[in-house]
Amino acid sequence: MQGGVSEILLVMLAGALAAAMVGDLRSRTIPNGLTLAIALAAIPFWWLSDLSLWPDVAIRIGVAAAVFALFAAAFALGQMGGGDVKLVSAVALWLPPQAVLVLLVLMSIAGGVLTLVMLARHRLTRSTATLEIPYGVAIAFAGLWLIGERFLNQFG
Repeated sequence: MQGGVSEILLVMLAGALAAAMVGDLRSRTIPNGLTLAIALAAIPFWWLSDLSLWPDVAIRIGVAAAVFALFAAAFALGQMGGGDVKLVSAVALWLPPQAVLVLLVLMSIAGGVLTLVMLARHRLTRSTATLEIPYGVAIAFAGLWLIGERFLNQFG
């Protein structure tokens, strides 16, 4: 029973990530309520996954806090939006430490590709507006990739 409910929570996480992606594409914002829901939904996921408070949950919270600190520095330098910082930190709560590293690598690759595509579009249209990259798309892509791995790579 618990396995089925945790799978439902992962599907809900996937839906929330898709909503963040669409919202960031449309308005360049990720709603705080959506990010908070993602972060809070990690709690029942931990419980249903039989994670112990010490050290399992403590490590996940610590890793998410480190991710937040790292990307808050990028935010302070004007390189990332605040919603992006909160979203990547919330997603990190769901993942074991090794998977957070994979998340960051996938997110970086997807963000680089997204930036190149948007830069090309910006130049082709000869836009004079400031180029804003919806990095929530890259974060959501990486999170969705990792969720898909859980379901699709069960034989590896």
